[in-house]
Amino acid sequence: MKLFTVQTRIIAILLAGACAEETSSPESAPFVTTGADAVGPGVGGANNTLSSSGTSQGGGGNSNGTGGTSTGPYPIVLAHGFFGFEDFAGVDFATYFFEVKAALASAGETQVFTPAVDPFNSSTIRGAQLLSRVEQVLAETGQSKVVIVAHSQGGLDARFVAHERPELVAAVVTVATPHQGSPVADIALGIVENPNAAGLVDDLVNAIGAPLYEQINGDTSVSDALYQFSTPGIQAFNESYPDSPGVFYASVAGRTDDHLGGQACAAEVAVPLLESWKLERDPTDPLLWLSESLLDADNEPNDGLVRVRDSKRGEFWGCVPADHLDEIGQIFGDGPGFGNGFDHKALYLAIVAELRSRGY
Repeated sequence: MKLFTVQTRIIAILLAGACAEETSSPESAPFVTTGADAVGPGVGGANNTLSSSGTSQGGGGNSNGTGGTSTGPYPIVLAHGFFGFEDFAGVDFATYFFEVKAALASAGETQVFTPAVDPFNSSTIRGAQLLSRVEQVLAETGQSKVVIVAHSQGGLDARFVAHERPELVAAVVTVATPHQGSPVADIALGIVENPNAAGLVDDLVNAIGAPLYEQINGDTSVSDALYQFSTPGIQAFNESYPDSPGVFYASVAGRTDDHLGGQACAAEVAVPLLESWKLERDPTDPLLWLSESLLDADNEPNDGLVRVRDSKRGEFWGCVPADHLDEIGQIFGDGPGFGNGFDHKALYLAIVAELRSRGY
């Protein structure tokens, strides 16, 4: 395979995250809540009014934060990963967390928010944008804190928010977040045995993404986002944004290539649904064959983009039999593979149920 084809495929895989559940730019994005899937009047940047249905849920734990008097359970913020955007090539039903909001709504979760941030940039920039959205959620709901459930780079964004404003965050749960980076980024950026340049990465993404995502501009940088996942980039991020005392952190990893995970997937705290998937195997999606093979040194479990060992942060809840796309029901709600009983919507229901059981 020619070098350009290989590198283009890596970038295409990294960009395959489909779309965030928002309908405006990262700078002025309103929110859509679970209850009605209604878009607030802030569409297009006119204002930042939030759209909400349902009322705040009471009970749970006691708040010890500032800026509100309400108690948990707290509003849920779903934080999207790399290349989250409005809709995929005009397909407005293909939301990033595919049909997760509706599933949570059916379970009675009426305050779930899905803010959009820059589709590709560093987590210091995306994290600052997410913090602004969290402040808006709290202003609307009257709550003192949120819980953030994040996929992929969204977990780094969430950690930024929890570090900068720990009094606003009760808990952060991450799914397949590269807390220790990803070798795929090192390869794509040429840090490891690859002559590809960061400038080519940006050129490729602008060529591929510009027709699909209107917010791509000079302030957006894919190379900055990829550098965040690289060995030096993630080391600098972890040194700058350590976990905050008082915020609860937990993590979930993904495994594919029919790998059962072994000891790497042993949970520190067993979540029943995740335990029930222990013997399920996920066949590798063809989109991830190349990147999975790059990560599979010494038969090491990974989800095609992030290794299990790099996904761990805080209390580890184990692995799910899913690749990086299956974890959010992509692409377009495609199933996880023949014979695999994994259900991404059930995963997020289980995560939220576990958080609620702890009073968050």
